[in-house]
Amino acid sequence: MLNDKRISIIGTGNMGAALISGLICSGSSKPEHIVCTDVREDRLEAIQKEFGVVTTTDNLEAVEASEILIYAVKPQIMTSVLKETAPHLDLSKLIISIAAGVPLTAIESCLQKDLRLIRVMPNIAASVKEAASAVAAGKHARKEDVQLARAIFDSVGKTIFLKENYLMDAVTGLSGSGPAYIFLVVDALADAGVKMGLSRQEALFLSAQTVLGAAKLLMETKEHPAQLKDRVTSPGGTAIAGLHTLEKGGLRTTLINAVEAATYRSKELGEMMIKNFSEE
Repeated sequence: MLNDKRISIIGTGNMGAALISGLICSGSSKPEHIVCTDVREDRLEAIQKEFGVVTTTDNLEAVEASEILIYAVKPQIMTSVLKETAPHLDLSKLIISIAAGVPLTAIESCLQKDLRLIRVMPNIAASVKEAASAVAAGKHARKEDVQLARAIFDSVGKTIFLKENYLMDAVTGLSGSGPAYIFLVVDALADAGVKMGLSRQEALFLSAQTVLGAAKLLMETKEHPAQLKDRVTSPGGTAIAGLHTLEKGGLRTTLINAVEAATYRSKELGEMMIKNFSEE
């Protein structure tokens, strides 16, 4: 899919490094076809040494050199980086943004030109190649552009395509923020294990492995979670007693409310970003 296309990653932080690793380890791209930029020269030296990719501190040079551009910079500097590289941005290049909270409409209003834009919302699990990423397309993006974006992010996990851009806020609230919810659940389960007499190390291992195993079972069987839950719960058994306590404590409602609150916050931040981009 990616063939020998040159890819530039603007901003080589944790997510940028995860993408480099995924692209190379999966065989989707070769080191010599990946260009990385960062303001930190020591960071680039480390990336070059580890992966053998091309590195530069010059964003314009990187943009000019590649057909696919991935903007992986922090949201607060996205405007300045876009304007810096704008002279070399046109319809010949695929532009992918993973800047959290930055809608495609904000990028369009900032650059004021027709561009092949894709927005991707990955999550922290990209660092272990298990990210859940959502892909959304701008009005000038082609079908092939979506396929290319998915090929890139499938190298660090699994992707879905969203037909509607506004659903990115829901993605941010669910899978973007979701690892934090799961970390909290794992921590709480481990605390419970310690309370019941297990060592901290034993409890944390069992808690994390249980979440991992349950997720894998769900993905591989493709059964509805309610069906799998019923397979674990026997009449008058331990699981149903625990589930009753969770329902009584409002776990289901609390998780729904958490995703809803994070979604609304993402929407607020996006609206602020659009306003800031149009003013600058």
